[in-house]
Amino acid sequence: MTKKVLIGLFTFMSVTGFAQQDAQFTQYMFNNLFYNPAYAGVDGITKLSAFHRSQWLGYQSSFGDGGAPTTQFFGVNAPIFKIKGGAGFYVLNDQLGPQNNLEAQGMFAYHLGIKDTKLSFGMKVGIYSQTLNYDMYRAIHPDDEQLKDKTGKDSQIRPDLSAGVFYRTEKYYAGIGFNHLLKSEFDFGGSARNALENHMNITGGYFYDVNFDLQINPTILVKTDFNEYSFDLGIIATLKNTMWGGLSFRQSEAAILILGYSLLKDKSLKLGYALDYVIKDQDAKQATSHELMLTYELPVNPGSGKKIVRTPRYRH
Repeated sequence: MTKKVLIGLFTFMSVTGFAQQDAQFTQYMFNNLFYNPAYAGVDGITKLSAFHRSQWLGYQSSFGDGGAPTTQFFGVNAPIFKIKGGAGFYVLNDQLGPQNNLEAQGMFAYHLGIKDTKLSFGMKVGIYSQTLNYDMYRAIHPDDEQLKDKTGKDSQIRPDLSAGVFYRTEKYYAGIGFNHLLKSEFDFGGSARNALENHMNITGGYFYDVNFDLQINPTILVKTDFNEYSFDLGIIATLKNTMWGGLSFRQSEAAILILGYSLLKDKSLKLGYALDYVIKDQDAKQATSHELMLTYELPVNPGSGKKIVRTPRYRH
C-alpha cells in the first residue's frame, strides 16, 4: 500500500482500526440508547439526551492542520405503552481529524414483561455517512496515487442496521447490542476502502442502596469487533437522587472522574461532567479529555400506562 501521513491523528485513527469506527463516551452508563436499540423506552419515561466530548483537549498536529477528536450526540427515546414497546432516534457527529462520521439512527423496541422485570428486543435502522477532507492529508511521496488530484471533501452515505436485547429489573440491568450488521463499505478510490465492521457492546449495572439517601451503582461496558476488545469499569455514588460522583477506568487508556447534579424541583434536568486523564501513550496525546452531558425527562402522564419497574431514585 502506498504510504501516507494522515494529518495529526493517523497513528491512532486508521480507518480500519477498531476504536475509530464507533464513537467513544466516558459517561456510557448514562447513554445506553447509543449502545443498544433495545433500551428505547425501557425506563418508562420520555428522555432527551445530549453529549459533547472533546478528546485530548488542546492537541495540535505537528503539521498545523487537523486537531483533537470531538463528538456530539443528541437522542430521544420514549415508551409506547399501547404496543408494549418503545421508540427513539439519535444523531451523532464524530470528527476525527480529516475524517468525519455522521449517523442518523431510528430504533424500535418491543418490551416483554416478566413478573417484575422487563426483557426488551430492539432494532436500529439508519444511515452512516463518512466524509474525507483531502486538504488535510499530506503524502510522503508527491506522486501518491491515492491523493493525486484530490482536493476538498468527499462524502458517502450507506445504510446501517443494528439489533439488541436489554434486560431490566429494579436492582440491575444487562444488555447486548450488535452494530453494523450490514457491514456497509465505503469506497473512496484506490486502497481507501473502509467497511463498517460488526461490533458488539455488552453493558451492565447494579443499583445498591446503602441507605435511604445513598445509592452505589457499579457499571461495565465491553466493546469488541470480534478481533480486539476493550472495556470500561465504573462506580457511581448518588446522594439523595440529586448529586452524583464516581470513578471509572478505561482499559489501557484513561482514569476518569465523573460528577453530576440534578436541577429543577422535580430533578428532571441533569447535568454531568467527566474528566479523562490519559495514562498510556501520553507523549503522543494531550493528557485530558472532557465530556459534558445534559438530559431532560419529560413529565409522566399518569394515564399513559404502567411504567417500568425501576429504582425511583436513579433514573439515568
